[in-house]
Amino acid sequence: MDPTIESRLQHFIQAKGLRNTPQRNSIVEAIFATDEHFTADELWERVRKTQLRSSRATVYRTISLLVEAGLLHEIDLGDDQKTYDPNFVDSPAHNHLVCIDCGKVVEFEDKHIKLLNDCATRRLGFRPERQTLKIEACCEKLRLHGRCENLIAARVQGKRLPKKR
Repeated sequence: MDPTIESRLQHFIQAKGLRNTPQRNSIVEAIFATDEHFTADELWERVRKTQLRSSRATVYRTISLLVEAGLLHEIDLGDDQKTYDPNFVDSPAHNHLVCIDCGKVVEFEDKHIKLLNDCATRRLGFRPERQTLKIEACCEKLRLHGRCENLIAARVQGKRLPKKR
């Protein structure tokens, strides 16, 4: 885990008067071991398979704590579920492209989008604090070839797929 994240979390936990627990540390390690987006239930499944057992409530409380500390970002990728982004600390201005066929999420940054948002908010009398952009698109592989490895892998792994509109 990134030492900056670990340090910020420790300071935040101490400031809130909480104590360090092995369960919380295990959950935090599971979150930041990968940069994949996840739902609370997906994280619960990951944590459940580790040697150190944690309750579902501890998983949810840890997620809330990390969001409150500004170390984890809650995003809306569709399907009426909260999704969490562990890459928020390293890259707070990134955006998401979501495939509505296979559910693949691609992160991207674009200085033009940031500039456009900055100009628009200032013109309207606001000061930008943060911005997010989600683009929903159809998978080109599926459209062109009738087959998408990401869709097949998602189905095999039992991942949630976007609802067709």
